[in-house]
Amino acid sequence: MKIGILTSGGDAPGMNAAIRAVTFAAINKGFEVFAIYDGYKGMVNGNIKKLTKNDVDEIINRGGTIIRSARLPEFKELEVRKKAVEQLKKHDIDAIVVIGGDGSYMGAKKLEELGIKCVGLPGTIDNDISSTDFTIGFDTSLNTIVEEIEKIKDTGRSHSRCMLVEVMGNHCDDLALYSAIATGADLVISKNHMISNEDTVKRLNKMKENGQIFSLVVVAEKTIDTNKLLQDIQENTDWDARLTILGHTQRGGIPSAMEKVLATKMGYYAVKLLSQNITGVCVGIKENKIVYEDILDALKKETLVSNELVEVIDNLN
Repeated sequence: MKIGILTSGGDAPGMNAAIRAVTFAAINKGFEVFAIYDGYKGMVNGNIKKLTKNDVDEIINRGGTIIRSARLPEFKELEVRKKAVEQLKKHDIDAIVVIGGDGSYMGAKKLEELGIKCVGLPGTIDNDISSTDFTIGFDTSLNTIVEEIEKIKDTGRSHSRCMLVEVMGNHCDDLALYSAIATGADLVISKNHMISNEDTVKRLNKMKENGQIFSLVVVAEKTIDTNKLLQDIQENTDWDARLTILGHTQRGGIPSAMEKVLATKMGYYAVKLLSQNITGVCVGIKENKIVYEDILDALKKETLVSNELVEVIDNLN
């Protein structure tokens, strides 16, 4: 068997650990492994190179993805996918491991329909894939966010300010909810934990009345206009408010130990599934066990917010 590996969509810490695991596991089983650079775009363009163990041996500690990533909306078109299959056949690649999010999974399923065996690994910092409790990249990104917020808290307390922090998540609550709990935030605003600007102002005024000298508000991206919230706080409270948008720092950095373990386990499992001719599936972790399910079944499910996390936040803040 000849296996191709690609990373698609947003990069995530731990992708390199998964690449390494797939390469080692496949070669140990006597398979050949090929890197498909720049995601589906590279597949269409034939940017494909054989991998050895030496190529990936020292990448487990590196953030991002050494085979790079790209987005290719045109991959939805059948003729574009046929070009990709032609490139794979030139290298006699009959199976691929796709590391990415929901869009990457759909691309893999479409390739499966054209005769290419596919297994998906959940690679995204957002943790927004329903078929797994945790995605590759989430833990490291969460730790980065917590570290940055703790620094912001230091300066916020020094100046008795209200600090607004916008975190990534792409309509998923997890980074906001987890980081809010981990940093002791006063308020968190996210898709499934919405608080109006008016209510936020009232709560902050109450904190000020109670003698609180510092406040922290964590906001998930794409939920509200954080600049408008900042303006409302500045105009309707006595708080000296500041806004920090963490941005792409959340994507980078050395993967955490747990990240590297999770990505390695998933990468190994992907090769195991392919060797057993189990394809068209995506790998996940549920209740601390590595599992798999059909990609289409996984894509049909809605990613649910943790009611337990919401309950904790509502009853502590």
